[in-house]
Amino acid sequence: MAVQLVNSPFTGSIMKIAVLAGDGIGPEIVAQAVKVLAAMKHDGLKLELEPAPFGGAGYDAHGDPLPEPTLKLARQADAVLCGAVGGPKYDALPRLQRPEQGILRIRKELGLFANLRPALLFEELAGASSLKPELVAGLDILILRELTGDIYFGEPRGRRTNSRGEREGYDTMLYSEPEIRRIAEIGFQAAMKRNRKLCSVDKENVLETSRLWREVVKDVAKNYPHVELSHMYVDNAAMQLVRNPKQFDVIVTGNMFGDILSDEASMLTGSIGMLPSASLDAGNKGLYEPAHGSAPDIAGKNIANPLATILSAAMMLRYTFNLEEAAQRIEAAVKKVLAQGYRTADIYATEMRRVGTSEMGDAVVAAVRQ
Repeated sequence: MAVQLVNSPFTGSIMKIAVLAGDGIGPEIVAQAVKVLAAMKHDGLKLELEPAPFGGAGYDAHGDPLPEPTLKLARQADAVLCGAVGGPKYDALPRLQRPEQGILRIRKELGLFANLRPALLFEELAGASSLKPELVAGLDILILRELTGDIYFGEPRGRRTNSRGEREGYDTMLYSEPEIRRIAEIGFQAAMKRNRKLCSVDKENVLETSRLWREVVKDVAKNYPHVELSHMYVDNAAMQLVRNPKQFDVIVTGNMFGDILSDEASMLTGSIGMLPSASLDAGNKGLYEPAHGSAPDIAGKNIANPLATILSAAMMLRYTFNLEEAAQRIEAAVKKVLAQGYRTADIYATEMRRVGTSEMGDAVVAAVRQ
């Protein structure tokens, strides 16, 4: 059955995707997502995928983790599919030349302020979760992380020597009201489409930034009377995610807290290799990437889990291209291969069918085509 394009603004036009595979396992896992997208092309999706070096690969090619040609391609594309970046070979580089700076810069350059990280447990992986199955069965959380503000981008920042001759490092946690308001709006809108529960996570008891955050979120809440708003300190939220994770529906929080909490939530789903993400601008143009790192220790061994990247491609079809049926088809294919017992090393259990990166990608492609 062909994918229906009638509800998409891209109907009949070519969807241009920049493919930034990155480093470590990035090229391997991105290749599997590309295979799945190519399988969808047979059903009428008109996709144009163009690769470019990024992260450590960008530094190797151009001396810059975000080379100008790569940034130009990303700006011209309708969406960006990204792998992981970084590795030990780049650790000694100056901060601005390290691969991770490529990620921070491309988010800033493209205005990607809203990071959506779903923590969804496939029932087939309940036994692989770090928690007891009864605590995570049916888990479906959306963590919404503000992505272009907070301590990662605040100024001033740097290092200095104090009056006692001791070295110090300093960073600035900074949020403006408009930055908080726009991410809160998206949080409430997401909650309206789900179970109408929004938990705003901050550290209001000690941080001025969080006091402003909570004030603005409460103000935005006045426009969404049907959404149940709660507030939680980040340390309590971290505890509650492992104590009673199903109490949450949508979580909205700042850049640093969201970075930490979404990685914690990934382990509830069986593996961080199952966690996709979308980083969106105000017009739903997005960068789509797995939530995990580049895992250089297993790069080139055909053992990495590509499902987070494949699920990120599904998010791309949903949020940027408005192709809900196509997104669901990929997600259903992932669920099917898990039900058939296919497992990469990170989610493997006895009596399952252990496969490598490319074999898992092939299995998803086969399920998509059925």
